[in-house]
This record gives sequence, C-alpha cells and structure tokens, in this order.
Amino acid sequence: MEAQPYLFFDGRCEEAIEFYKRALGAKVNMMMRFNQSPDPTMSPSNMAGEKVMHAQFNVGDTTILASDGRCTGKPMFQGFALSITVATEAEADRLFAAISEGGQVQMPLTKTFFSPRFGMAADKFGVSWMILVGTK
Repeated sequence: MEAQPYLFFDGRCEEAIEFYKRALGAKVNMMMRFNQSPDPTMSPSNMAGEKVMHAQFNVGDTTILASDGRCTGKPMFQGFALSITVATEAEADRLFAAISEGGQVQMPLTKTFFSPRFGMAADKFGVSWMILVGTK
C-alpha cells in the first residue's frame, strides 16, 4: 500500500509543476489534459481543454499527484504540509529559499531540538512545506 498526496490547484497546476521543477528539481512522470481524455464527459463546461486533468511528478523519491480540479481559481491547502528532509544545512537553505519565493515564510529556518535546520513556508500557490535537515 502507498499513500500519495493529491493536490488540486484549481487552474494553476501546470504553473505549479513548472515552479516545483525549478525550486525542487521535480521530475514529471505524466500529464494528461482535459482535452486528451478519452471520455468527453470528464471535462466540465467551465474548464479550458488545455487544463491539467491529472499529473504525476516526483520530488526526490516521493510521488505527488496533481490536477487543475474544477478550475474555480480558489485552491485551498489547509490542514497539512509536505515535508522534505535533506542531508545538509546548505541544501536546506537552498530549497527553503526556492520554495518560499513569492510565498510566505511561516517559520524561518533555524536550529531546533530535533534538527540543526528546520523551517516552514507556504509556497506561492498556498501549499505548506516543511524543510529540515535529517539527523542520524
């Protein structure tokens, strides 16, 4: 069994994936647009055909699923955060700066009792991320 996060960007999915490619080195495994669906009833009338019906990308070893959803323009990412554990403080600094660009730092990177570097930020799409250096 595997649990995977599925993020609905409500019209900004492709933009988000391009951002994650630059910021986190994400690798896109597949992307299907609504106009590529073999079932035309899968595309509600308010959606542009080029919007993303389903995408799958990896951040490191983690697979993340994503979609434009219903394209309401009101994505809501509440009650969870995606966490990235890295090996070095320099890598944490780099990823934290990249993911928080255009977003909001919720807790600056700092030394904590559980990590030499930990911070939290919401990216420019509203997805919350936690970046930390793992301990051995």
